[in-house]
Amino acid sequence: MGAGLHAQHVKSRKGVERNLMSAPMFHSMGFSSVLNGLAQGLTMVVITAAAARAGLRGMLEAAERWEVTEIMAAPPLLLGITKDRCRLKSLVRVVCGGAPLPTSVAEQFRRRFPHVDLRTGYGSTEAGVVSVMVDRDECSHVGSAGRIFHGIEAKIIDIVTGEHLSIGQKGELCLRSPFIMTGYVGDDEATAAAFDSESWLKTGDLCYIDQDGFLFVVDRLKELIKYPHEEAGEIPMALVVRQPGSKITEAQVMEHVAKQVAPYKKVRKVLFIDSIPRSPAGKILRRQLSSHLSRL
Repeated sequence: MGAGLHAQHVKSRKGVERNLMSAPMFHSMGFSSVLNGLAQGLTMVVITAAAARAGLRGMLEAAERWEVTEIMAAPPLLLGITKDRCRLKSLVRVVCGGAPLPTSVAEQFRRRFPHVDLRTGYGSTEAGVVSVMVDRDECSHVGSAGRIFHGIEAKIIDIVTGEHLSIGQKGELCLRSPFIMTGYVGDDEATAAAFDSESWLKTGDLCYIDQDGFLFVVDRLKELIKYPHEEAGEIPMALVVRQPGSKITEAQVMEHVAKQVAPYKKVRKVLFIDSIPRSPAGKILRRQLSSHLSRL
């Protein structure tokens, strides 16, 4: 249903939960939001095509108009909300997922909206929603994706040996539950690669779980750089979008990064591009970024 269909319901029930559907429904975050809304009888405010074409401003105008109490947002959208002049007086919480949330963005948002709970979570198409912060106390665990839900088994394994790791140790997150997919349709090879012999789903995410049971997502294993590795060509590289009027050079970018990282993490090449391609959910489309390598 479109946002306009909820007008009478919203005005007649002050205090009702009104969730803004900002994530696409084909995404696990958007899909789970719809199911949750249906299960709890919540008012779901759906962005119309016209509002979607208006981008961030159109979404925020819908949020203010219908006095939404919750917004689901990927990190880029959260940053946009933080920088906008929107008031969002009725907003109670923002659930952030889809990609790791930089601490700096989280801190900016909390300063801008101190009365709003910022709840981060973790999930995937294959596993569904795995974890999310559920109250203000959990929101204080900055950088985490909340505690893993009941009914889901989780373990962290060594990415080389496959051995089960302990609290605080980084490795690949593996999951097992009734909610996880049974496999990829028509692709037995991909299905076999995704699961181990005991039906654990190998997420491909580098994570750790702390002593309080909070999940921390560090990176995607496929995006880790094996350096030095001259034959594979895996050297640290930066794709940079200049701000309007900026004349920053490759040397300046490399020098700036070199001051903040270990020697093996120094950027070896810089390529300036017009924009960073993103999905409707706000994720960086890394495969499209790789197309720029042909220019080197």
